[in-house]
Amino acid sequence: MKNKNLQFLERELDEIKEKNLYRTLRLLKGEQQPVVIIDDREVILLCSNNYLGLSSHPKLKAAAKEAIDKYGCSASSSRLISGNMGLHEKLEGKIANFKKTEDSLLFNSGYTANVGVIPTLIGKGDVIFSDELNHASIIDGCRMSRAEIRVFPHKDMDFLEKLLSESSKFKRKLIITDGVFSMDGDLAPLPEIVKLADKYSSAIMVDDAHATGILGRGGRGIVEHYGLDGKVEIIMGTLGKALGSFGAYIAGNKILKEYLINKCRSFIFTTALPPPVLASSFAAIELIEGEPQIREKLWSNVKYLRKELTQLGYSIGGETQIIPIIIGDEGLTMTLGERLLDEGVFVQGIRYPTVPRGKARLRITVSSAHSMDNLEKALDAFDKVGHELKII
Repeated sequence: MKNKNLQFLERELDEIKEKNLYRTLRLLKGEQQPVVIIDDREVILLCSNNYLGLSSHPKLKAAAKEAIDKYGCSASSSRLISGNMGLHEKLEGKIANFKKTEDSLLFNSGYTANVGVIPTLIGKGDVIFSDELNHASIIDGCRMSRAEIRVFPHKDMDFLEKLLSESSKFKRKLIITDGVFSMDGDLAPLPEIVKLADKYSSAIMVDDAHATGILGRGGRGIVEHYGLDGKVEIIMGTLGKALGSFGAYIAGNKILKEYLINKCRSFIFTTALPPPVLASSFAAIELIEGEPQIREKLWSNVKYLRKELTQLGYSIGGETQIIPIIIGDEGLTMTLGERLLDEGVFVQGIRYPTVPRGKARLRITVSSAHSMDNLEKALDAFDKVGHELKII
């Protein structure tokens, strides 16, 4: 039934379709495995953030089931009411030890962490310096803060220093960057950012969502990767990507945690993470710490797929498990994705507003769970379809 007061929705959807920006949901059946069923077809999954293949790991499943039996399915309240459980505090201690910080605080997602924490720490009369390719949740958090926002070109440290040198009038300063940029797969120049922050008395916040479990000798993220423990005041990370679970956290010192508990609205006014999520997240960190071969297998797969795609003639970006193939044209990008799906490979096309206009791409993500047979079959499809569409 149509409502005349909402007729604008249909008009705007038609405009979205005309611009090749229309989105639909794909139905995935079963677990997040290297091979899945989508739209009743068996396909190789190359666009999941399940980088270490832990979402179906027996140890995570067992931990979740045990937690349900012991604690039930829900925390049933915010943590400041009756929802604070021993599992929350146990996991926060585990995360702090893993990230080598004094403490940590759990959030319900990376998005709610960023849009909650940024406006809590920075406000009117303050200034934020944000990389132009930062995640949408960072952008939204910056806008909600009412602080002045200074956006610097991607990884341009000279431009960042210019902005910092002109910021003496502001009360508080915060530099925010992704650790691994989610659509480009490249790394933030964190050592240079730390030097500039020291020089101009600015705090640093790093979104480590796509680096946690991946980078560093112990998989602890970009701070460990660069040997900068103790140099970054605020680290946001997620539990739903490489850790195979759900939720997020802020890691830092104890005063930061205490302040967020008292002031951060996205922490205060929401039901806490449920017991099975907490238990499976704890088990995931133990696996990352105890079984480095899982991460080693991921990097082996990453190197192989990057090399072979380049040899096929694709122009790829990044330097991590996120491998973007920039196509540019939105229509051609989506056609490439659909043809690959026909050939048994699922890779989502990424378009505006997720990436800038004219930068549409396929965002390939690799998992340690992919077999060599999976990757070779996928490469055969990329070879066939790339030539068919005259992309290679």
